[in-house]
Amino acid sequence: MSNDKRFLELLGQTNQSPYLIDIERAEGIYIYDKSGKSYMDMIAGVAVNNIGHNHPKVVRALKEQIDRHLHVMVYGEYIQDAQLLFAERLTALLPDNLNSVYTVNSGTEANEAALKLAKRLTGRTELISFRGSYHGSTHGSMSVSGNEVKKQAFRPLLPDVTFLQFNSISDLERITEKTAGVIIETVQGDAGVRIPDLAFLQALRNRCDETGAQLIFDEIQCGMGRTGKLFAFEHFGIVPDILTLGKALGGGMPIGALVSSKEKLWEFTYEPMLGHITTFGGHPVVCAAGAACLEVLKDEIDLNEVERLGALLESKIGQSDEIKEIRRKGMLFAFDMESFERVEKVVKRCLEKGLISFWFLSHPYSFRLSPPLSITEEEMKRAGKIILEAIEETKC
Repeated sequence: MSNDKRFLELLGQTNQSPYLIDIERAEGIYIYDKSGKSYMDMIAGVAVNNIGHNHPKVVRALKEQIDRHLHVMVYGEYIQDAQLLFAERLTALLPDNLNSVYTVNSGTEANEAALKLAKRLTGRTELISFRGSYHGSTHGSMSVSGNEVKKQAFRPLLPDVTFLQFNSISDLERITEKTAGVIIETVQGDAGVRIPDLAFLQALRNRCDETGAQLIFDEIQCGMGRTGKLFAFEHFGIVPDILTLGKALGGGMPIGALVSSKEKLWEFTYEPMLGHITTFGGHPVVCAAGAACLEVLKDEIDLNEVERLGALLESKIGQSDEIKEIRRKGMLFAFDMESFERVEKVVKRCLEKGLISFWFLSHPYSFRLSPPLSITEEEMKRAGKIILEAIEETKC
């Protein structure tokens, strides 16, 4: 039986038309299939491989930790060097009030824990999110995600969730003393790269301060250098009460992190004890990879280049009159076209030409790009050329 048939029969599927690239290996910004064809990975595994595939420092850290030990105990009981190094490196990059890390398995688990922490800290039940948001696929994170089409088949979800209009200052009056937490992507990803106004985020921070609601920034997709700052909130000069991270944080390994103050995270230890628990969160091998990834981001990725090369690609693809609008922050891109059918043709043609692009769940009229931040100027120019060719070659 061929690998594509084995894949479709043995593995649970997420959609009816998967890419079906038969992976052999990956390195830098390239993925190679078993026939030897190379692909420029211009989505980086959907904003995961920010430092590129198979970075040697991450690989070395993984091998060294594997030689020492794998899982030894559920999270929070034993002292493990990999966890400590990861937490030290992460908190060293963050503001003073974000000084404690609860390491989990994924971004959606980080968001689940953040919602619980907001309720625990305030004794309140209402959660507020924003239209167009995406926070994950588990029940809690789906409950605060804004795509109703994706949620309808799985109701009932969490009660007492309110959605506000993204970027609407007047809507923020609906945050009250009944609100436990407000969760927001610092830059909305799945909605098609929606960037908030500075005045809106400042008003949101002020309103949460006035009401005592916990402000949660979800930077699972837009963090870790993706927007040209290590953390997207640095663009706005505003610091959350709770920060959630994932995707690129593990250098290609599965990880999530809930970050807040030591005092706030301590609330999970009593009334009830074990307020949040995880068996494999903080896995030493994954934490070793995360610590190495943070070192690479800090020492090897030029965030000014992230912005410069992002602007270069925007300018290149913007030459096509078929591109109706471009929204970009750093190397997080959305390119609007006339229809989903038009986007689909371009994405498929790019794949045929050896370039991986993608689309958005909640904004089908756009194709998305989120290339590795390690991409060179020459590679960026080549990617732009391929995409322009794909647009021209699929015109009716």
